[in-house]
Amino acid sequence: MESVRARDEAAIRDLRRLPKAHLHLHFTGSMRSATLLDLADKYGVHLPEALRSGEPPQLRATDERGWFRFQRLYDIARSCLRTPEDIQRLVREAAEEDVRDGSRWLEIQVDPTSYAPRLGGLIPALEIILDAVQSASRDTGLGIRVLVAANRMKHPLDARTLARLAVRYADRGVIGFGLSNDERRGFARDFDRAFAIAREGGLLAAPHGGELSGPASVRDCLDDLHAGRVGHGVRAAEDPVLLSRLASRGVTCEVCPASNVALGVYEKPEDVPLRALFDAGVPMALGADDPLLFGARLAAQYEIARSAHGFTDAELAELARQSVRGSCAPQDAQQGLLAEIDAWLAA
Repeated sequence: MESVRARDEAAIRDLRRLPKAHLHLHFTGSMRSATLLDLADKYGVHLPEALRSGEPPQLRATDERGWFRFQRLYDIARSCLRTPEDIQRLVREAAEEDVRDGSRWLEIQVDPTSYAPRLGGLIPALEIILDAVQSASRDTGLGIRVLVAANRMKHPLDARTLARLAVRYADRGVIGFGLSNDERRGFARDFDRAFAIAREGGLLAAPHGGELSGPASVRDCLDDLHAGRVGHGVRAAEDPVLLSRLASRGVTCEVCPASNVALGVYEKPEDVPLRALFDAGVPMALGADDPLLFGARLAAQYEIARSAHGFTDAELAELARQSVRGSCAPQDAQQGLLAEIDAWLAA
């Protein structure tokens, strides 16, 4: 009976109107399916059916073959971004989608080396991305910042180069430094110097961990990279001591329920340990990860918390607060957002 009442109460409030911050969104993965089709046609790029259908592809990245397929689809989509105008379109549309889903602050993640060959080099690529972010923010009213992410599959020296570049552009909207791709490859400690450069330059350390690998990868993020946030982190639920550590340190986990299921980390939405992390006091920021490949954007992640895990509106509002507190938004912007969340709950 209590769960029925909770659902009835939840149905009153529109989750798209819940103000929130979006802290885990990858650059190419933020693209609209229709935009990908348009750009592929423009450049004569043959898209596999998994990208042409407009439906999320069937992926299972818990084995290396599945991850390779995911990465191949992502690389094909990225190959359709070739000009500054393409970059501007992607960022503007990603911002529009976020605003539609109630986002007031977006921290988008990008490895500029992936775009450098077509955009004139590493520095021009990052400058084009930052210009697009500034323009989209101005046009949509969404606060947007950039997290530069190194690729775990590349040499750690490449990561150091990126870290120095990220620090150089901290005054242009770069707020953090990350580490993405298959966390089962290599060791976090191989990238410790790159993260030290970023932290010494005032950037947030936000590596991926605890998705395809277990709790040990989250501990490595904390111990070796001194993470202030962890991308995903859900596998920490398998270790109560680690949960307590995350909670006591206030380390926000950027949890992406739809992608966890799409990649085969969990069988169904109900299996994602949202409740375990929440009840342990671990701050969470729900994120969409790669909606181009996983289908679900930001508000849908909150809907999973509501429908699959029975989160009440008060708990959903607290999740939104945690996303704001875990962001790099200025304090005055955070306070304004927290007040908007309270107003949503009071309505």
